[in-house]
Amino acid sequence: MMRAAVRYVSSPFPTISSQQLLISRRRIGIIRVIESKLSDSNAKRANLSARKKERAKLPNYGDLDRGKRETHISEFLSHPSGFDAILNARALQSVQSLDFNTYRCILPQIQLLNFEVAPVLDLLVIPTTEDCVVEMLSCKFEGSELVERQNEHFSASMSNRITWETIDSESFLDVDVKVNLSLEIYTYPLTMLPSSAVEGPGNLMMQALIGRLVPLHVQQLLEDYDSWVRTREILSTKTGL
Repeated sequence: MMRAAVRYVSSPFPTISSQQLLISRRRIGIIRVIESKLSDSNAKRANLSARKKERAKLPNYGDLDRGKRETHISEFLSHPSGFDAILNARALQSVQSLDFNTYRCILPQIQLLNFEVAPVLDLLVIPTTEDCVVEMLSCKFEGSELVERQNEHFSASMSNRITWETIDSESFLDVDVKVNLSLEIYTYPLTMLPSSAVEGPGNLMMQALIGRLVPLHVQQLLEDYDSWVRTREILSTKTGL
């Protein structure tokens, strides 16, 4: 099922109060409890996980931003341009706002086992002055009826925490991505094998995938950050601000 490309232009992220942050965290917990109850069954399951940490040096914009370099990355991640960079909006088919800081991201269709599949992710984005956290609330596939039935046989979670710090006058960006996937083993001959027969190669594949994607995401994030800083400086110079 093809969808027309839709680009969502967001307003700047609102300031997150401690109460709103607590509500968001509770909401994640409630959703996970519901999902765990729905997935309770006697079926054999394979649990896969992967994690990748990446550190990158932030560019020094001291000559451009009049000594405000330390606050720039947090400002960027709370700006619509930062929103696009965090969600990698240019690589998505569409992004739409669902609720307070919650977004539905539809990826371009991919070919999976001779089926056309469009992954759909619901993401909660929580930017603060100290970090920016992206939590995946749900993941499903859109496509044929057969494809969509597979949504009943797996569950997934993902978190991406972006932080920054300054050490000896040098600033660094840290990205910590965690992915967990639980697959129901219900097809022959996999049902005759122990879960470890699926988990072993599955974990290796997931770790290799995350190991490639996270550095690319960080590189693109820094490129978008650099473009935003320099564009802002040009506009500031033209307006005399």
